[in-house]
Amino acid sequence: MSDNAQMMKLYSTRILALAADIPHQGRLEGPQASVKRRSPLCGSTVTVDLDMDQGRVSRFGQDVKACALGQAAAAILGQVILGRSTEELAQARAQLHAMLTADGPIPAAPFDGFEVLLPAREYRNRHASILLALDAALEASRSLAHETTS
Repeated sequence: MSDNAQMMKLYSTRILALAADIPHQGRLEGPQASVKRRSPLCGSTVTVDLDMDQGRVSRFGQDVKACALGQAAAAILGQVILGRSTEELAQARAQLHAMLTADGPIPAAPFDGFEVLLPAREYRNRHASILLALDAALEASRSLAHETTS
């Protein structure tokens, strides 16, 4: 398959539709935690704001300045993050990373929407951007979990 055909496969209609409709786009007012992550390779950035209540994400906002793949990943995360625990986010992050880098399975529900990003396995330079929103959300939730145990 030519490079151009590979790129067309990578930027599928589904990925572009996700990138165009990111849930919880925008910053929260007065969040409990806020984390900005940047991919040094491509310059994509994601800032995540979140609140947790009883160990679960209760409010979520994200400012996404990333490529279509990073935007699609942020959209998938935004669809399912409310009500998730730090442990669930950590598991989803580990599973997504394994899916991209080690031919691991698709992340377990409710994070199985990341399946749309399977074609990105072959593009290691895109992995960091795909992981940005989940990395930022996990870091923010861990910072709050740490505060409650300190």
